[in-house]
Amino acid sequence: MAHYRASESKREQFRRYLEKAGVLDSLTSVLIALYEENEKPNNALDFLKQHLGVASPEPAEGEALRLELADLRQKHDLLVEENKDLKNRLLKYEPAQEDGMTE
Repeated sequence: MAHYRASESKREQFRRYLEKAGVLDSLTSVLIALYEENEKPNNALDFLKQHLGVASPEPAEGEALRLELADLRQKHDLLVEENKDLKNRLLKYEPAQEDGMTE
């Protein structure tokens, strides 16, 4: 009987923890949304993930990010090349530095 009370106490502590963190409210609202869906989704777990905000990005969003990344990499490469060119041009106009600098 003591073991039963100890596990019940742990369960109650865990339930209070979930309640305090807002987990129970979030799960309840997502489950209610699933219940109220006229056409139930084929994959209930994906529905839960999506509504809890843990779903993976949409394919279109992922493609847009890949395109943006490719564009930014291209711009980066152009800027690196421009930086090298400007440094080389600057060296032409800087006075030559000699080892024994005497004035």
